[in-house]
Amino acid sequence: MASATYRLFAEALRAQQQIVCVYGGRAREICPVILGHTDGQEVALTYQFGGQSNSRLPPGGEWRCLLLAKVSEATLRDGPWIVGSGHSQPQGCVKEVDLDANPQSPYRPKRPLKRR
Repeated sequence: MASATYRLFAEALRAQQQIVCVYGGRAREICPVILGHTDGQEVALTYQFGGQSNSRLPPGGEWRCLLLAKVSEATLRDGPWIVGSGHSQPQGCVKEVDLDANPQSPYRPKRPLKRR
């Protein structure tokens, strides 16, 4: 059964809503793009566009792989869907993809993305 955090990330992905949360002891502002599992753990490929980071967050944001078990205080927030300008390499964060914001996903998501 999926965790409450996983369900919230799935809701955000379907509705294209932002998430504010704490990860690694730092406040983050993110948009989830791919959701699923890696080695039995719930994970999400996200685009972090605001908040704090252990490393310097470039202007405009950066791709982040989050272990959902380490996410706390996650809430949905209205605002623009921010996912950067794309990436040139295939993602390696989520091995078993359940949901992907990309309608032409090359990862064969297990569940179709039904937008709300």
